[in-house]
Amino acid sequence: MESNLNWREFVITRAIKASGYSAILFVALIFYFLLKEAVPTLTEVPLGDLLAVRWYPIEDYFGLLPLLTGSLVVTLGATLIAVPFGIGTAVFIAEIAPRWMREILKPLVELLGGLPSVVLGFLGILVLAPWLRNLLDLPTGLTALAGSLLLGGIAVPTVVSVAEDALDAVPRAYREGAWAIGATRWQTIWRVTLPAAKSGVLTAIMLGVGRAIGETMTVMMVTGNAPVLATRLGSIFSPVRTMTATIAAEMGEVANGSVHYHVLFFIGITLFLISLVVNVTASSVVFKAKKRSERVLS
Repeated sequence: MESNLNWREFVITRAIKASGYSAILFVALIFYFLLKEAVPTLTEVPLGDLLAVRWYPIEDYFGLLPLLTGSLVVTLGATLIAVPFGIGTAVFIAEIAPRWMREILKPLVELLGGLPSVVLGFLGILVLAPWLRNLLDLPTGLTALAGSLLLGGIAVPTVVSVAEDALDAVPRAYREGAWAIGATRWQTIWRVTLPAAKSGVLTAIMLGVGRAIGETMTVMMVTGNAPVLATRLGSIFSPVRTMTATIAAEMGEVANGSVHYHVLFFIGITLFLISLVVNVTASSVVFKAKKRSERVLS
């Protein structure tokens, strides 16, 4: 009987380890595939042309700056929307809402996170874009602002879910200690609970930003898909094109092995590296915060 249990434990342990290593393997294989298809770009297109301000592959213009700036504008706009609304909602659910309301709000927020992005893009075309056009007197409502608003709404459920779990994990003794020395509810939230859950809240923000960076269908449907350099503040009210939308719109029609094909993969590996930097930065911040809190407690 004991040998049978040991055998099962051995198999389960090895299966769990294999599952963990497989995640690393899959990421490495994806990176290898992107790198293999993207590297020819560096020999086929001069670096100066890749850093140009015009994207028009039909005439061999492969300037990536309009796509980079478009992605940056939309992502920053979505972050400015998702972070305050997401953290505020998480604080309300974890610290203020009564128990019965929490049991309703938390599943609703997670349900919103599961809505298909194409449905939100469809609503953006029919409702949000015309409303923005009339409200701001714009030539078109398909702008970076529309993409930022929808991406912010898409990222909010991710931020709320992770941040609320982090706040809920803070020991109740922290709150009771703050109340014992005369702190109000809001002072306890902003000076005790949120700092104690800082690592989880930062993780929530980074996951929300990662969701905004990688979103495709929504931005392709509502941002106007105009590869124009977005360097002015007013660019938020103009059509833009993101890197993800470019890959989704053009990969299906490009000739396999062509220069355009390789440049699209170069955009893909650029996105991969940006997401990697965001995740590594988030992990390092969380790790430093944990080490700092451990030193304080010790």
